[in-house]
Amino acid sequence: MTTKRFTRPVSIYIGLGFPRDVETVQEAREVLDEWSGARGPAYTAALLACQSALADELAIEDARRAFETFASTIGIIAPDALSETAARAAEDWLAA
Repeated sequence: MTTKRFTRPVSIYIGLGFPRDVETVQEAREVLDEWSGARGPAYTAALLACQSALADELAIEDARRAFETFASTIGIIAPDALSETAARAAEDWLAA
């Protein structure tokens, strides 16, 4: 089985705002499977795209785009997740 790795990861926030880089179709599928929020059209499109990519019926980058659209639509996309988290930690440290 190939890794079905994205050309670049999709950075998202999970849990209590922790950053995570989703680097493969399988990881994107796991995020979708664990998603407990609203499941609208963007969710359905991303899930179907990941399933199709895992079955070699859709290009990996098409699945990536669908997952990124889902993440953006629900507000968990984090293009600069690590730098934002570091900046927030620095602000907290300075305020203490």
